[in-house]
Amino acid sequence: MGAQSESPTPMGNILSSMAAQADKALQDKELSMDLPIVDVDVFRTKPRDSPEVLAECKKAANALITYGALVLHDSRVSEDDNTTFLDLLEDYFAQPEEDLKKDERPELGYQIGVTLENTEKPKCAVDEPCLQVIERLAPSERPLDIKAHAPDPKCRFFWRMVEKPPYETEFPGLNAPNIVPDAEQIHDRWESVMDKWGNTLKNAVSDISGMAAIGLGLPAEAFVEAGKYGPHLLAPTASNLNRYGKKDSILAGFHTDLNFLTIHGRSRYPGLHIWARNTGKRIPVKIPPGKHLLVQAGKQLEHLTGGLIKAGYHEVVVNEATIGVIERRKKELPDRPLVRISSTFFYHLSSDYLLSPNEILAEQARKIREEQYKLGRDEGEEVEYPSMKVGQQVQNELKHIALMA
Repeated sequence: MGAQSESPTPMGNILSSMAAQADKALQDKELSMDLPIVDVDVFRTKPRDSPEVLAECKKAANALITYGALVLHDSRVSEDDNTTFLDLLEDYFAQPEEDLKKDERPELGYQIGVTLENTEKPKCAVDEPCLQVIERLAPSERPLDIKAHAPDPKCRFFWRMVEKPPYETEFPGLNAPNIVPDAEQIHDRWESVMDKWGNTLKNAVSDISGMAAIGLGLPAEAFVEAGKYGPHLLAPTASNLNRYGKKDSILAGFHTDLNFLTIHGRSRYPGLHIWARNTGKRIPVKIPPGKHLLVQAGKQLEHLTGGLIKAGYHEVVVNEATIGVIERRKKELPDRPLVRISSTFFYHLSSDYLLSPNEILAEQARKIREEQYKLGRDEGEEVEYPSMKVGQQVQNELKHIALMA
């Protein structure tokens, strides 16, 4: 007679339970990978050639190469300024649509003023290389399905933060003057609030640009000079959570940003997910409270480094955490607009700057691709980065997302 299988002993049950808990803890650790925190204050206050500065710059560059993102600490950041900014934008987007439409400029590719919901399309919904990126992700790490996704149900406002170039740009439509909303309760607050918070974000991301350059072996001014006359944009998005507040609603479909670096302050509502290049893991973003901001790599940085740094993929969705905040704010602040505002700034290179890969960095990119492939992480076909002016690159990208004809 064959041997009968033994029933698990109590000790066996305990060991199995412990093993399962250990496996879950390991999975949770991988899923909640903390992004490196880079201290901008070190860069600002210590000699550029000091070991502390060089180490922090290397940390910044390595974080962008590995994750496509980092968290920065900057003592100049004021949470009160971010709160004032979020309040202003909630009030602005709570206006009737006919009032918002006065600030719309479709003839300028929506690159100034307001963009209303269901206008901007996520490029990845129809872009074959991007769809292949999604297919290469483990099923559990994929974004919410965007193949049948309509244009994003989010609004946006672009407020330009620029230094006027001492020459005539070839791309005047990308460098148009700002629009100040007319509504009396908003108009008087608008410029001071937007400029104050916008300058905080601009100063922080400019310093990270310098740190990343040093960390990559370039002069500190390499990226900052290239972006000196860039059409930088304070670019908050707004999602109406009364209308789009159901679980798994896609507020901004899986995509990358077309600019050089994107920097975010804390939003009141969770829902931003980013993808780490090194593992393909989806990371729910939690910016630490206090003087911290999130930075993500954009397409211009990818182009300039020949793919050594890849533009970071991300999405904004309604998840369980989002719903929890919605319910809490309904109870605690019933008179406030239920609008998710992103505290976002797009740092651009100058429109007339020639965008061309740095050969040394491009060679490093090729080596990393080979290393990734040996580890079983196929990054797809090698991308070509043809030389072109930044303004042309921006216009090309805007056509993909239905903001320019």
